Amino acid sequence: MCEVEVTVLMPCLNEAKTIGICVEKAIKTLNALGVEGEVLVADNGSTDGSQALAAEKGARIVAVERRGYGAALAGGIEAAQGKYVIMGDADDSYNFTELEPFIAKLREGYELVMGNRFQGGIKQGAMPVLHRYLGNPGLSFIGRLFFGAKVRDFYCGLRGFNKESIANLNLLSTGMEFALEMVVKSHIRKLKITQVPTTLSPDGRDHAPHLRTWRDGWRSLRFFLIYSPKWLFFYPGIALMLISIITGTVLILGNISRTNSLLLSMTLLLLGMQSVFFSVQSRTFATQEGFLPPSKNLESFFRAFSLEIGLTVGALLSAAGIAGYVLAILIWAKNDFGGFPITTTRVLVIPSSGALILGFQIILNSFMLSILRLEHFGDKAKKSKT
Repeated sequence: MCEVEVTVLMPCLNEAKTIGICVEKAIKTLNALGVEGEVLVADNGSTDGSQALAAEKGARIVAVERRGYGAALAGGIEAAQGKYVIMGDADDSYNFTELEPFIAKLREGYELVMGNRFQGGIKQGAMPVLHRYLGNPGLSFIGRLFFGAKVRDFYCGLRGFNKESIANLNLLSTGMEFALEMVVKSHIRKLKITQVPTTLSPDGRDHAPHLRTWRDGWRSLRFFLIYSPKWLFFYPGIALMLISIITGTVLILGNISRTNSLLLSMTLLLLGMQSVFFSVQSRTFATQEGFLPPSKNLESFFRAFSLEIGLTVGALLSAAGIAGYVLAILIWAKNDFGGFPITTTRVLVIPSSGALILGFQIILNSFMLSILRLEHFGDKAKKSKT
């Protein structure tokens, strides 16, 4: 018996109208190319007889009980016998006669071969206008911006990959984010990625598509943000801190009588600092849990940072804040605890409040970072003993 080289994987949920033609096209293409392959249908609980129709056309069926697009694909990938897997939707929107470019690139050593519908062609009515000109290009741009992956069509459902390479990514998403997670993790784990043109046709379904525009658009954006602490926390935090420092300096040194503006500036500084800490904490957690690979910048930070340094900086800031309060009280006492000078509020009380809160913020977050790194420190201790 020959070893299977290519598995054509189709996730399926009630696709009785189109599953047969999809399986038939894929099998004919594999035979025409002389490729030892199989067509595998990962059924996600169809109730319309899709399983029997697919099997009748020559597909192998694997039942995936856990619901969700990603869950179906994960189950199919695990059951695939081929060295390479080419996945595509079972709604006849992708042309399974266009497998040759994917197979060729996989044989060249690429580990993920993405279809590019914008390059290959999107037929009239195949993609909603909002998806074609805003949703897909916009979210794909965000994916490229956040992660640097040079993939134009993040959402193309027709793609090929090396089964072992993708299995090692430990993909976790069970919904439509699975496809995005595959691209993002493949890039950050430095897998070899390329793109080939592919076409998209109107699907042949007789029911509403599983995709929901606004819900799934938000889920995509949420996924990108969660997997990129820099864009979710770090960059916004730095921006808030810069705005705060600039405006606060101008207000204090310029002796501008705008107490409320100074309070707002101090608030932005505190929010910005906490956002930066969240960035470091979330990136640390993601690395520890294996969601994201180790970061050189993060390791450089922890070589320079320690709990003791954080506690020292936090204590100094807190002490400065307390000293400022004491000085403000002494000034108030000179006025026989009568009216409090507004200048003292702007120049002394507000900055002292900021220093005190910022100091405690640094102390608490330093402890939190140390807690997140406990396992890491334990691993280092074990290594040093051996």
